[in-house]
Amino acid sequence: MEISHIKLLPLLLFFLLNSVCSTTSNPISESFVPCFSSLIHSNSTSKIILTESTSDYSLVLQSSIQNLRFLNTSTPKPHAIITPSQYSHVQAAVVCAKKDGIQIRTRSGGHDYEGLSYVSKAPFVIIDLFNLRSVDVDIENESAWVESGATLGELYYTIAQKSKIHGFPAGSCPTMGVGGHISGGGFGTIFRKYGLAADNVIDAKIVDVNGRILDRKSMGEELFWAIRGGGGSSFAVILKWKLRLVPVPPSVTVFKISQTIEQGATKLFSKWQNIADKLHEDIFLHSVVSVGNKAGANGGKTIIIEFGSLFLGPVEKLLPLMQDNFPELRLDRSNCTEMSWIESVLYFADISINESEALLRRTQQSKSFFKAKSDYVTEPISEAGLEGLWQTLIEVEAYLILTPYGGKMSEISDSETPFPHRIGNIFGIQYMVTWDDGKETEKHIGMMRRLYDYMAPYVSKSPRGAYLNYRDLDLGRNNVCNTSYGQASIWGLKYFKNNFRRLVHVKTLVDPGNFFMDEQSIPLFPSRKK
Repeated sequence: MEISHIKLLPLLLFFLLNSVCSTTSNPISESFVPCFSSLIHSNSTSKIILTESTSDYSLVLQSSIQNLRFLNTSTPKPHAIITPSQYSHVQAAVVCAKKDGIQIRTRSGGHDYEGLSYVSKAPFVIIDLFNLRSVDVDIENESAWVESGATLGELYYTIAQKSKIHGFPAGSCPTMGVGGHISGGGFGTIFRKYGLAADNVIDAKIVDVNGRILDRKSMGEELFWAIRGGGGSSFAVILKWKLRLVPVPPSVTVFKISQTIEQGATKLFSKWQNIADKLHEDIFLHSVVSVGNKAGANGGKTIIIEFGSLFLGPVEKLLPLMQDNFPELRLDRSNCTEMSWIESVLYFADISINESEALLRRTQQSKSFFKAKSDYVTEPISEAGLEGLWQTLIEVEAYLILTPYGGKMSEISDSETPFPHRIGNIFGIQYMVTWDDGKETEKHIGMMRRLYDYMAPYVSKSPRGAYLNYRDLDLGRNNVCNTSYGQASIWGLKYFKNNFRRLVHVKTLVDPGNFFMDEQSIPLFPSRKK
């Protein structure tokens, strides 16, 4: 049952001026819990509010932390974890957190690279949406309502149970939460054909700063624009998305071909740079660059480049397209496998294509410490630049995932959604370094920064672009109580380019008290800040 807007109004007006950056240390049981209980009309909140004295607190907190950098005793812990099973629980959490000057962090899958959905330097509570994960697929209208706590795997699995010829263009990691992934843009193996996940959102339901449940019509087009690529956590709690399903053929074709630099991988990569964004939109051909061991007794390290592809069609149509555009790859039928679209989801997630129910697993089987960064490339990198990159990768022991753009991504305006990295980009880069020992964290982060510095001459400039879903706190200061417009523009322009100012305008209108705040949330215009 939803909370009455009328009953909430006096409470909301009374606490409107409370500061999000309050340093109050009052136990949550003295303020937040009674407030929450009164709004949901229940004296029993033990199954909804988990505190540090609750037996399940640590289990739930740790369950979806994907980056071990934030799974240690020194990481700030939430005063409580809210595990809503009804939308009214989310409303009450927002209202009571605002009342007490406590931040909220909203978590759907825990894949945010800097832990912003479950870490804060200020007093905070987590709203963990894992109980709100229904997926309602409407094949007749080619749409689906999916709650934010669902994972991409749960979404894909449910679509496939209803139809073999429908899919959705989103990421390839099945344990990612839908809520955050879509609100930051969301791309995957069919985005050259259909655009981003955010491009295929047709409605949404949110809880706004005043505790109201709003849909597209009631929130207005400006806020609806902002949450589709601008990061929903800056504006509201996203309850669920209405998605446009897309057609996929009964049979798709996949392949992976790897070569080392000793085998000529640099020449292949140079050609890939020049054609990957120009291929037919039905072809997704990305490359993964990693460090491996040289063959032979002398040993040593080398670079391995894997070219992996999904083609929306049978192998007979793929082979001539590849022969015409990339004959150097020497693709033949023996390299290719035909399968259904849902099997390709499993394939790119490195799961056996016979284990579709593995998509329902909400946590990764193995976790690590990691640091990531991102870039966009607008001109092919020279071979001299690549040789230096290979050497740096070997020294840093990082790997790259390079994603080709073009196709549909070049047809959508940079301002259609907040995600601006469209026409003119030939590929995006995700840099990733992982390690197993927490004592080596600073060393590896430093090495990643060195790699990022090396790439500066070869990537987009003014601004040097970055992808919001590959969150990187190196891009700007991270003082949670000092996210001024000027400081935020450092990273805001990298993520959003010319869309940043419009996002700030929306933020200033819908959240003038800056309640929905984190280290890289959209700021207010200076004239409207408290």
